[in-house]
Amino acid sequence: MASLSPSEQRVANVVLKHPEEVLHAPISQIAKMAGVSQPTIVRFCRSMACTGLSDFKLRMARSAASGTPFVHNEVTPKDATGDIAAKVFDNAISSLIRSRNRLNRDAIERAAMLLSKARRVEFYGLGNSGITAQDAQHKFFRLGISCVAYNDSHVQGMAATLLEAKDVLLAISASGRTIDLINAAQVAKAGGAKVIVITRADSPLAEVADVVIDADTLEDPDVYSSMTTRIIHLVFIDILAVTVAVRGGEKMSAKLAGVKRTLQKRRLPAPS
Repeated sequence: MASLSPSEQRVANVVLKHPEEVLHAPISQIAKMAGVSQPTIVRFCRSMACTGLSDFKLRMARSAASGTPFVHNEVTPKDATGDIAAKVFDNAISSLIRSRNRLNRDAIERAAMLLSKARRVEFYGLGNSGITAQDAQHKFFRLGISCVAYNDSHVQGMAATLLEAKDVLLAISASGRTIDLINAAQVAKAGGAKVIVITRADSPLAEVADVVIDADTLEDPDVYSSMTTRIIHLVFIDILAVTVAVRGGEKMSAKLAGVKRTLQKRRLPAPS
């Protein structure tokens, strides 16, 4: 809501209060209900990553039919345990759908190409994002890509100075405002390395990057630990890893198969 203009916020309030009415009303009626012009309705729909009112209504209808929430519900101290659980699930689902609808396919393709051709890949993150960076390293080294994850700001700063033109730094951040991470990305880029970031598109970290994968979610990372944001980051890492694996063809498939065989030797047989 905060990202919308005042007139678009009026449209949003009408949608939230009268979703069924909006679903079946023509644009002129929705404009009258919100007290705005018809072009404002179109701008609101585009702000929601839809091509227009018809697309917006279609997504609303799908959400209503599947029971999938399209509103982010904040947890309050008065919520019962069951309500907290439902809100956490609902917020995760709605955030995943929102990110899928806003996905920049060109950014994913460019990032996957850089990762697949890199001499070395380094994943940086701090706090929760540091754990995601470790997950990324765990996925990409199995593809035969030379990579490492660092979640210490001092090590990141030193390691970034060693990156060169054939290297790639992938930085992960919920806020995109962490000073040490921004500095490390700037140092890596100055050395000739390509910088990919998974963060908010309007953040200072995004300004440094060669490729930005927009992970703007509705939760406020300054209030709660980034729950849905962390899930979105992990999904983007999965998307990149799968894309690189698919583009790698039989050679990369053979490497993955070898890793699988090694793991199978360390597991007890499944019960019959």
